[in-house]
Amino acid sequence: MKKTRTGFQVTLNDIAKKLHVSKVTVSKALRGHPDISSETAEKIKATARALGYSPNFMARNLSSRRTNAIGVIVPKIAHHFFSSVIEGIYDTAFQNGYEVLLTVSQENAERELQHINSLLSMRVDGLIISVSEQTRDYSIFKKIKEMGVPLTFMDRVPPLEGFNTVVADDRGGARAATEHILNLGYTKIAHLGGHQYTSIGRERWRGFADAMKHHGITVRKDWIVYGGFSEAEGYKGFKMLYETGKLPEVVFAVTFPVALGVYRAVREMGMKIPDDIDIICFGNSGMNHLMSPSMSYVDQPTYDLGRRALEVTLENIQKKGNFLPQHITLPTKLVLCDTCTKKRARGKSTRLLLKNGRRIKPLLGKAPKS
Repeated sequence: MKKTRTGFQVTLNDIAKKLHVSKVTVSKALRGHPDISSETAEKIKATARALGYSPNFMARNLSSRRTNAIGVIVPKIAHHFFSSVIEGIYDTAFQNGYEVLLTVSQENAERELQHINSLLSMRVDGLIISVSEQTRDYSIFKKIKEMGVPLTFMDRVPPLEGFNTVVADDRGGARAATEHILNLGYTKIAHLGGHQYTSIGRERWRGFADAMKHHGITVRKDWIVYGGFSEAEGYKGFKMLYETGKLPEVVFAVTFPVALGVYRAVREMGMKIPDDIDIICFGNSGMNHLMSPSMSYVDQPTYDLGRRALEVTLENIQKKGNFLPQHITLPTKLVLCDTCTKKRARGKSTRLLLKNGRRIKPLLGKAPKS
C-alpha cells in the first residue's frame, strides 16, 4: 500500500498481488476493457471493493491525457424533461466508466458561457449542451470545435455545422398534436410558442403551421405568441390572448411549463378546462397525472435523449479525427389524457369577452416566477 498524508492508499499493485495477475490486467478490468473476460473482471472489481481501492484520477489523467469525465450543461434541473434526460446521461456514463460534471445555466447565456469555460479548464473529455433560451452568440462553440473537444448538442441545437446533435422530432410531434386538434373539429387554435431563434421553438411552430396549412386554416397572427419556456411565460402569453378581445377554442403550448401557466391563468379567470377552453402541450411532467383535468401531450423519449447524447459523445472521443458528426432524431408520440378528447361547445365566457357591456373577470394574480 502507498502511504499518503491521510493514511494508506490501496494501489493497482496491491490488487494484482492479491489475485496473482498483472497490474495491466487489473487496470484494464477496472476500466471495462474488452480484453478482460467478464469473470476475471468481476473478480478483480470485487477484490478492489473489498480492499477499499479508490482510483487515482490525477495519475490516470497524466498517463492517459483523459479525465474520463463528460461536462453537461442544461438550462434547468427542476424540470421533468431535464431530470429524465440527466438520468439517461448518468446511467450510460456509469456503465462506460465515466463521471459526469453537471452544470445548470438557468436559461442565462452568460452563466452558460462561464460553465463552458470552467468545464474546459477541468479538461473534460467531451461536452453535452442544451443551449439556454438566451443564447445568441455561438462563437464559443466554434472555439470548442477548434480545440478538438467533442461536443454534442442535445434537445436545443444552434444553427451550426459540424457538431453532433440528438433531438426529438419536434416538428413531427407538433404537427401530430395540431392534426389531432383539427380532426376533432377545432379551427380556432392559438399557439403559445417558444423564441424562434431556438430550435425547439422554431421546429414546433413549423409543425403547427404545417398542419394548419394542410387543413386550409388561416392562422390568426394575434393568436401566435412567442416567448420563453416557463410557467410564467405561459401565464403572460394567455393574458396576451385575452387582450385580443376574443379567445380561441384551444391552445397548443410549446412546453408543459407553458401549458401550466395557461392552466393557472384560465382558472384565475373563473373559466374551466376543457369546457370553456381546451389545451394540449408538447412534453409531459410527473405531476400531469395528478392534475384534474390532466393535459394531453406530445411525449418525448427523454431518457433516450440523454443516453444517445452520451453514447455519441463517447464514440466521438474514441474515434477523434476519424469521427463524422452524427445527427439523431428520436420519434415522439401523442398521448391523450383528459383534454382534447372531443370538440366542446365553448362556454359563454369564451364566446364573448363582453357581457352586459362589461369584460369578464380579468387576470388579477401575479405571473408565477420562472
